[in-house]
This record gives sequence, structure tokens and C-alpha cells, in this order.
Amino acid sequence: MRPLDEKETTVVFEKLFKFTGNNLKNIVENPSHEGPDKDPGRYCFRLHKNKVYYVSDSLVKRATNVARPKLASIGTCIGRFTHAGNFHLTIECLNLLAANAKHKVWLKPTSEMSFLYANHVLKGGLGRITEGIAPGDGVVVFSMSDLPLGFGIATKSTQDCRKLDPNAIVVLHQADIGGYLRMENQSEQLIEE
Repeated sequence: MRPLDEKETTVVFEKLFKFTGNNLKNIVENPSHEGPDKDPGRYCFRLHKNKVYYVSDSLVKRATNVARPKLASIGTCIGRFTHAGNFHLTIECLNLLAANAKHKVWLKPTSEMSFLYANHVLKGGLGRITEGIAPGDGVVVFSMSDLPLGFGIATKSTQDCRKLDPNAIVVLHQADIGGYLRMENQSEQLIEE
């Protein structure tokens, strides 16, 4: 486990900025109240086995007692680096993104299951959408009861969504909370074989 170098930090912050905008400052400066210290510490980003973790400083200090090969995970895994050096956010960072999201989309109850089965968001399934979304912006997807369901990339601006065909794709799916169930299903099928 090590701190991110300058290039890795830039890549991670650019990806997070796509979803949070100026709220990225809230993630970086978030005080940590974990551990025995009376003074609140800070959260930091650490790289371990190509995965990036969002973890408190006090937990990082305590994790130094564990050998690196035996350390499975620490803090919240927010994403991973591919072999090509690209950074992909994982569904584990959804709570972090939802709390600091710049752009949000709410789905009608009839479209929630479709999104949770890894399908894109169609215009006909939109309940509400925040103003100022541009194509390519990161969007956090919520149910109408404000439960975060996942995140994706906007394909159309807020103004374009108003005059679109109901079957047009508005948000490209990237990750959703249904992914846990799909992964569990796949692992059960592999065990049976």
C-alpha cells in the first residue's frame, strides 16, 4: 500500500471531478473521526494491488502493522487502474459520489429494474434531471425516493432531453448496485460447474 504518485492522483481526481465538480474539495478535505486520536484526521487515497482506496489517516497508520501481501483491503475501494493505466470507478464509491454529486438523475419506479440489470437509462424512464448537464458529464442515478442506484455518463444535455424520443438513451450505464447480485450469481454458477 502506497500513496498515489502525481500522475495517478491526476487521473483519479479528473475522474472524480467528472461526477462531483467543485464538490471534490469536500471529499479531499473531509475530516475523519476514526481511531483513538482526539483531533480529527483526514482521509487520503492509497493504492494497493491496482486498486485505489479512500481511507482515513489513522487507519493507514494502523495498517502498516500488516504485511502487504496479507492486506486484502483497507477503507473504501473507489476504483481500480487497468493494465493500460486507465482508471475505472467501482460501485463501492457510490455513497461518496452520491453525497457530493454535481449532476443527478432520478428514475421512474418502472425503469429502476432495467437500470439495475445494467441497461442504459432511456428518456422514457426519467423522473427528474438536474439542470446544466452537458453531454459527457458524470451523472449519479437515484430512485424517486432518493436511493442511489448507480452512476453513468450523460449522452444528452438537460435541454436536449426535453425534446427527445422516449426510447432515446440519456445516460450510459457504468455501474449499479445490482452488480453485487449479478457477481454473486456468476460465482454460484462457476461453483456448480
